[in-house]
Amino acid sequence: MKNTLVLGLAGLLVACGPRWTETEQQGFKLVTNPGGKTLGYAPQSGVTILTVDRLAFKDLNKNGMLDPYEDWRLPADVRANDLAAQMTTEQIAGLMLYSRHQAVPGASRGFFASTYNGKPLAESGLNAFDLTDQQKEFLTRDNLRHILITSVESPEVAAKWNNNVQALVEGIDLGIPANNSSDPRHGTIANAEYNAGAGGKISMWPGSLGLAATFSADLVEEFGTIASKEYRALGITTALSPQVDIATDPRWYRTSGTFGEDSKLSTDIGRAYIDGFQTSAPEKEIADGWGYESVNAMVKHWPGGGSGEAGRDAHYGVGKYAVYPGNNFNEHLQPFTEGAFHLNGKTKMASAVMPYYTISYNQDVKNNENVGNSYNKYLITDLLREKYKYDGVVCTDWLITGDETAIDVFITGKPWGVEQLSIAERHYKILMAGVDQFGGNNEVKPVLEAYQLGVKEHGEEFMRNRFEQSAVRLLKNIFRTGLFENPYLNPEESKAIAGNPEFMKAGYEAQLKSAVLLKNKSNLLPLEKNKRVFIPKKFTPSGRNFLGMETPEKLEYPVNQDITKKYFEVTENPQEADYALVFINSPETGIGYSKADAEQGGNGYIPISLQYNQYTATTARATSLAGGDPLEKITNRSYKNKKNKAINYTDLLMVTDTYKKMKGKPVIVVINLNTPMIVAEFEKQANALLVHFGVQDQALLDLLTGAAEPSALLPFQMPATMQTVEQQAEDVPHDLECYVDELGNKYDFAFGLNWKGVIADDRVKRYKKN
Repeated sequence: MKNTLVLGLAGLLVACGPRWTETEQQGFKLVTNPGGKTLGYAPQSGVTILTVDRLAFKDLNKNGMLDPYEDWRLPADVRANDLAAQMTTEQIAGLMLYSRHQAVPGASRGFFASTYNGKPLAESGLNAFDLTDQQKEFLTRDNLRHILITSVESPEVAAKWNNNVQALVEGIDLGIPANNSSDPRHGTIANAEYNAGAGGKISMWPGSLGLAATFSADLVEEFGTIASKEYRALGITTALSPQVDIATDPRWYRTSGTFGEDSKLSTDIGRAYIDGFQTSAPEKEIADGWGYESVNAMVKHWPGGGSGEAGRDAHYGVGKYAVYPGNNFNEHLQPFTEGAFHLNGKTKMASAVMPYYTISYNQDVKNNENVGNSYNKYLITDLLREKYKYDGVVCTDWLITGDETAIDVFITGKPWGVEQLSIAERHYKILMAGVDQFGGNNEVKPVLEAYQLGVKEHGEEFMRNRFEQSAVRLLKNIFRTGLFENPYLNPEESKAIAGNPEFMKAGYEAQLKSAVLLKNKSNLLPLEKNKRVFIPKKFTPSGRNFLGMETPEKLEYPVNQDITKKYFEVTENPQEADYALVFINSPETGIGYSKADAEQGGNGYIPISLQYNQYTATTARATSLAGGDPLEKITNRSYKNKKNKAINYTDLLMVTDTYKKMKGKPVIVVINLNTPMIVAEFEKQANALLVHFGVQDQALLDLLTGAAEPSALLPFQMPATMQTVEQQAEDVPHDLECYVDELGNKYDFAFGLNWKGVIADDRVKRYKKN
């Protein structure tokens, strides 16, 4: 009887005790809730586990009670509202910050130089995954919780760095996790070899234009699904993408990051991209499609940045104006309103939006205000939020609240249209426009100053409500991705996921589907393997990159010779060759501004050209549509009768010289295309033309030799001349005179060849313009 009683009490204690179990991981503890959420926490953070209803919860604010925001059983919006109400003004202001670019490990010099205990990493004795002094400062002093990550040394280092970040912030005040983000990071390393069954650091896919050139929403959604898993393995929960601006001006250098010029294609591809990134598999889902494989998509750039006057870009003061001579503003909204905000998946809409730097010139029909998009209340509140019912996060592009220091420099403040305001006033105007977050700002001080400006104008209650409104939006994106439960990573699992063989294979196959065959005279392609080929070396002149850092001149083979020799016998003597393979880049002619011209008494503006040879803009506008900047005395930005020549003019010489040397033997030209270009300069000297948008050399060689068949289509028109480029309207797609080659093929949107000839499949029928 006694033994029976003891056993009965023991069974009762087991039945009433905690159901959860805890295991030790690398630097954190993992708590398993049977039938509930798995928790991760760092003991050094001071967080403990609460048991309620025999379930485990993290006591993030360390008050010994289960607050609604700590209760993973509640919906994300309920938790976000509870937490926002508990946050101080200083904490919300920190949540509104989005860091400047952070490399892991931090660079020792340059624009983004970092220190470790006051020293470069190599001299500090610390590890690549340790936090920099600057990161510790903005996480602790400024309460920043959104970090933009650039390069990472490896998946393991990224995972360990993430864990260090999360352990630090978990121990601060309310224990709000960090929401780490990335610009697109799945581009290719051209000279890397693909081996079936082998892995890498991350899967490699074609660039955005290449994804668009597949004309396949299914392929792009697969990319998003794979990329989101790799992002999460690196500790990244927000993608600063996709870029759905329709590239209606062919000269815009950011065309390469878009899905081309067509609004319908950009809408469909953008929707698929976001669905892939944001939707978790059912077994990983928390609620409404969101879960542990989800990555927030910050779609950009509202309301479209592809119509900069004369193709100039708004990273620079010289390109601050987007113009609409075709009165086509509304079409630029379609990839947002019909795509990003109307997803097929359960998450329903992109969780964040980034407006572009541009002043959308004369498009504010309510206040007639010509200011940068993030400063414009009509564009953000009246249009985006009220007309199109968007209540997600709106985050500015980077550095728009800083002071402009030069009109033609990339790294400078970009306060377009509000240059006369103080930095605090700029932050306040952005908040009043309806924006939630400040990109590229590590310091909380101007946000708090903006709060006080609002208190002075509207009162404390108004500004507190305004801050909480943004806090709820920002917190929901952290709750929905499960970071409050477990922000920690197992480095070995991260290594196994990122760049695994299955993902690498999918990326490589997508590359093969992304290159466009434009010309194939006499059915020259595919080439027979093991033939002799001549490949001229490529000259790159010295210059400066977009950060202003000097780059040395180079003379080198344009493709990996070790890989090439697996396909062909390579000779340096054209007379011995059966074929010539010439690898070039599309023309690069700068940002449309010349200091030399300005110093010689001109206005500084010169044409952006899409050809290699010198171009004289005899048909350009005599008076620009928009102009004006505090750093220049003129308002007319015309470049009529000015000249410009491609920086990489020698790429054209590679073709023409090779043509002469081959003496009638076939010349195949392969072009890495960043924008449309004038192929008339050399098309007749090429027996075949293959264009791509950033793929591995090996993929090109597989296509050239028939291991795969070209299937991609042009995502934009290819102009016949620079005159048609000058005559087109910056805001209107499909308004160029397209080039017609010697075989009679017109290089129009949705044109492409396979081995049989011109492609005329369902994709062409769906998207081709009549």
